[in-house]
Amino acid sequence: MIIASALLVGAKTYEISTTSMRILSWLDILVTLIFLVEIGIRFIAEPSKRAFFRNPWNLFDTLVVLISLVPIDNSDMALVARLVRVFRVLRMISIVPELRMLLGSLLKALPQLGYVILLMFIIFYIYAAIGATLFESINPTLWSDIAISMLTLFRVMTFEDWTDVMYETMEVYPLSWVYYLSFIFFTAFAFLNMVIGIVVNVMNAENEKLLKAQAEEAHEPTLKDIHDKLQRLEKLLEPRT
Repeated sequence: MIIASALLVGAKTYEISTTSMRILSWLDILVTLIFLVEIGIRFIAEPSKRAFFRNPWNLFDTLVVLISLVPIDNSDMALVARLVRVFRVLRMISIVPELRMLLGSLLKALPQLGYVILLMFIIFYIYAAIGATLFESINPTLWSDIAISMLTLFRVMTFEDWTDVMYETMEVYPLSWVYYLSFIFFTAFAFLNMVIGIVVNVMNAENEKLLKAQAEEAHEPTLKDIHDKLQRLEKLLEPRT
């Protein structure tokens, strides 16, 4: 039903006949009612009603479904209702545990990523100040001030026709290639690998927690339990002096 909801949202972006649009509207109402019933069943089946609302995914699903009840047509909230129907696709994350783990890993990595982003901003600021000072007379459109220079550097970092920018400044400053290559090394290579490393470490930790929780639910021993048992067995089998 989540996939069907996503397809309905996508279908409404095309130019279709009035009859087809009316059919899509009825299907959208059907999907909304099914989501409402599903949330109601989950709420009734939860032994602790407070625990239901303590789960952020339950809150997210409930909020999306309730806002989806806002009529799409002839309402001041029509635009909001349409946008919320787009976000119903995100309910797929709340359904699949692996997707919840991925999103949770990204959120938990944000505090560590914050320092990397701060350091990247400092590098951007320094290089933008240098670029605005040296290259403003060459191309004011790209280097007029520090803010525009930072946008230009973002273009360089993403390799979007960055050689055109470099060759333009090299006509005046032949050694300006050092400026661009060093910036790319710091941002596109060094910082990007740092971000990937942080995210991967957090994802590994979250994956271990997920596997441990699944093993506990299935009453199966975890790798740590097996390792501890092997260590105790080795100690028992050690020859006594």
